[in-house]
Amino acid sequence: MTTTVHLADLIAALGGDLLGEAQTPIARIAPLDEADGQSISFLANPKYQAQLSQTQAACVIVAPAFAEAAAARGADAGVAISAAIVTPDPYLYFARLTQWWAARMRPQAPARVHPSAVIDPSARLGAGVDIGPLVVIEADVEIGEGARIGPHCVIGQGARIGAGTRLSASVTVGFGCQIGARGIVHSGVVIGADGFGFAPNFKAGDASGWVKIEQLGNVRIGDDVEIGANTCIDRGALADTVLEDGVKLDNQIQIAHNVHIGRHTAIAGCTAIAGSTKIGAFCTIAGAANIVGHLSLADHVHVSAATLISRSISKPGLYSGAYPFEENASWEKNAATLRQLHALRTRLRELEKKNT
Repeated sequence: MTTTVHLADLIAALGGDLLGEAQTPIARIAPLDEADGQSISFLANPKYQAQLSQTQAACVIVAPAFAEAAAARGADAGVAISAAIVTPDPYLYFARLTQWWAARMRPQAPARVHPSAVIDPSARLGAGVDIGPLVVIEADVEIGEGARIGPHCVIGQGARIGAGTRLSASVTVGFGCQIGARGIVHSGVVIGADGFGFAPNFKAGDASGWVKIEQLGNVRIGDDVEIGANTCIDRGALADTVLEDGVKLDNQIQIAHNVHIGRHTAIAGCTAIAGSTKIGAFCTIAGAANIVGHLSLADHVHVSAATLISRSISKPGLYSGAYPFEENASWEKNAATLRQLHALRTRLRELEKKNT
């Protein structure tokens, strides 16, 4: 396994305009303030511009606006070689670099089926499927070619796993649920648990209490979806819970029954989405947000952290707050006023006293 590459290798694989020596060796990717003479780093956020002249990185990835500063930084930082890769979107270049780097530095072991796995004879495994220790695969499961199923995973009857999808250790995929191609599902994820459905029955003399509503739908997940650790996606009550292509979920998210999430929407950790909510495409929902059930969010809606969405949103934009939420610009003005509320109350009382 190669541990050092040269800038020429990166340019050949990922493109970009190189300023500096093509044979500069690179052994690691590092932040600007932690990089050394064998590191490559990047500047994507202008607020870190001050670190550019001080970084010890052998190479930095920058936008065209910072190309001149990147090329000149060696004199200020005492760096012998001050190379730069110039690209229109340094953060996107960095993302692709991490993928290229991981594929080169962490080669996958050859596919195998571990002898401790329990696989029903009716299951269908594509070419090159890797099955880890103590996996359970029930009847009529279909797993696409090149998929990798980590240790202790359980895949329920009739489930479908797409080609190239990777399940980390201890993932549970319930019966009848589907995951598309090239997915990544991290440890502890549960797909297809029962949705939270109960009918009240507290009539006098009847001790049955809450009566369970059987959840008869499944979960359908599209291609290129990533699901963070310990996230739960409940099966639908009647129709399916759906995540369209390209959805990205962080850790510890709750997706309730019959939620529908549009393509390429990204949701950060500890968010909870109640049942039958429809979220549009290209939305972002920040951490610890809560969305009440049976609502609809338009495409390109962006929700700030810890916001409570209690009504449907029909217009794209950034929304914030919890008392109640509103468009971000209006919420910021009201929040600023709220901080002065006690002082305003005191002044109002003084005025009332003067007028009585």
